[in-house]
Amino acid sequence: MGRTSDARQKIIEAASRLIEQKGYTSLGVAEICTAAGVPKGSFYYFFESKEALAHAVIDEQWAAQRREWEGILTSGDDPLMRLRRLFESTVHFQQTGQANCGTVTGCMFGNLTLELSNQTESIRLRLQDIFDQQVQMVRKVVGEAQERGEATVADSEEAARALVAQLEGQVMFAKLYNNTGRLGAMFANWLALIGASVPA
Repeated sequence: MGRTSDARQKIIEAASRLIEQKGYTSLGVAEICTAAGVPKGSFYYFFESKEALAHAVIDEQWAAQRREWEGILTSGDDPLMRLRRLFESTVHFQQTGQANCGTVTGCMFGNLTLELSNQTESIRLRLQDIFDQQVQMVRKVVGEAQERGEATVADSEEAARALVAQLEGQVMFAKLYNNTGRLGAMFANWLALIGASVPA
């Protein structure tokens, strides 16, 4: 077995790459361990099941994405500029993924929602919690834009839910067409959803 300090992380990183490329359902433990370069016995030392590994992958992915979103959405920029930067970060992430593996991989959380939400309740609930957190992070920014008179939408929480839903939908279309250009109109659409003008 690899060193305890790194074998678990190797398994998580390999599973994350494979889930992005192939999805979750078709993956086997042996394939994950081969990609991680660890013996199959290592898997069950760290994870009681493939579902437990999926939770670890999701948690690690969200921890990284949450740091990214918090850095953008709690910065000192004006609210609409923070939304623009979130849009730009999303486009950059998808472009980088396409450059690395040749295809647009989409959003892991959105992909797993489509694949597993009606099959694995614990994963569905975890993904629901992540999307709820995203909505609340965006809601605070929309609320600030309302207070400044830059957004005319009445309900900041429903508006934030619509923004997150559109982000997921646009990323899904970018994956479907393997074309990050499909993301180009997203920021203008966000502004329309919250009743805002393009910031100078």
